[in-house]
Amino acid sequence: MFDKMMLCDEGLENIVENGETTGFSLLARLPYYRGLGLSMIEDIGLGVDGEPVAREDVRFSVRGRSWTLDELETVYDDRWNFGEKATVIVKRPGGLTPGAHKIDIAVRMRVSYLPFVPTTKTSRELQLAA
Repeated sequence: MFDKMMLCDEGLENIVENGETTGFSLLARLPYYRGLGLSMIEDIGLGVDGEPVAREDVRFSVRGRSWTLDELETVYDDRWNFGEKATVIVKRPGGLTPGAHKIDIAVRMRVSYLPFVPTTKTSRELQLAA
């Protein structure tokens, strides 16, 4: 239901550390109407321009704290709230080139009252400023 609102139009940017571009980040919203504890986020899958991003290259950050996707499995004291913009960070030497990039995102979450694990997907072309 909230799949079209997962990717934010703003926020795609390269990450520069000590003068070196080490990856990129984007802003995303949770595709669930109630918010969830972070341990209930089972996976965040990404693709850039048709190329999948390895799970171990993805980090999740909200309210100044960051975790790998494996670490999220044991985060019981924090949550991703409805409407809240989280930063999804991708380790990728050199980052992305300026211009348009097709971003695919899929969030798999565990919802206590559902007998299945839903995965919500969307794609959008985002612009990286020069």
